[in-house]
This record gives sequence, C-alpha cells and structure tokens, in this order.
Amino acid sequence: MPRAPPVRELVPCVVVSALCVSNCPFCCHLPACECVWSDWIDVTYPDGSDRNSGDYETFENIWKKNPSWECVKVENISCRAEKFPNTSIADLGQKVECDVNVGLICNNKDQQLGGIIPMPVCLNYEISVCCTPNKPECLPTPSTTSTTTSTASSTTSSVSPPISTTTPTPTTGETSSSTAPTTTTTTT
Repeated sequence: MPRAPPVRELVPCVVVSALCVSNCPFCCHLPACECVWSDWIDVTYPDGSDRNSGDYETFENIWKKNPSWECVKVENISCRAEKFPNTSIADLGQKVECDVNVGLICNNKDQQLGGIIPMPVCLNYEISVCCTPNKPECLPTPSTTSTTTSTASSTTSSVSPPISTTTPTPTTGETSSSTAPTTTTTTT
C-alpha cells in the first residue's frame, strides 16, 4: 500500500519516466515497489499431434526466448486461453497449472475429450505477471547466515584383564607373583 506523503503544502509536480521533477523534494511520492503487470506473454504453442507436448508458459521458457525479460519477483499471475480471453480457465474444462512460482503448465496427456475444444490437447495459453520492480529499494534484503561447525571428540577408556607375572627367585626356590590391571585410553 502506498505511503501517504507528510502533511505539508504541496507544490504541483510532473512525473517523468518514474522520476519526480519538482522544486520540492517531498512533493512527489510514487509507490516505489508496487508490482507492475506485464503485457500478455505467449512463448510456446502446443503441438496437437504429440500427446507428450503441451503449452508451457513457464518463467524458464520466457527467459530462454527473451533473455532481457526481467522480473525480480512474481507477486501475482493471470492466465488465459488466447482464443477465449474472456473465459476463465476453470470454465474451459482443461487441466492447467497457473502458478506464481512456475508460470503456466498444460500437458496434452492430462486433457480429456469435450470442453471448449473437441480434441484432447491443450489450448494455446498466455500469461501476464505482476513483477516487483528491479530497483535496489525493492529487492529483498539478503539474509545473513551464520554457520557454526563443531567437531565432536570422544574418549574411550578400557581396562584390560590383569596381567600376571611370575619372577623366579633362584636362591630359595620360591616364586613371587604380582598382578596389575592395564588401562588404555584412546581419544578421537
């Protein structure tokens, strides 16, 4: 929604190519980031002889056909059949996807006999999109992502069974014996 200008005495101004020319810097206020509707776009035509064909007015296909086409963000979309511009898609009896994230997709294989067209193929569709202007103040602010990486370490301790050693004593013929557990610690 456009913002209201500050309450001041306004001086008439002229809007020229989206620039405001005025002797008062606060006089002219244009809705800077409202989406702008495109003309009707039709870059593909369905092949009626190929069940694997259809009509694909996708943003990817539009950019392929017209690399200079700019749309920072599609905020809204309108789709219609070229030959039936005043008939809603729902009334055409065809299965069509009209999506703000993709564009228009109509597959011949999804169509049934009947409806407006007596053959089970897609009609030729066209789309119009409402795009965010390509101006710095309208572009989404990049988010800052912080990534923390930590390396886990584990310590494993094990106690081995006691080791017995026997040391012979040569003079008396007695033997002495000692037992000591062995501990091993491994850190990874």
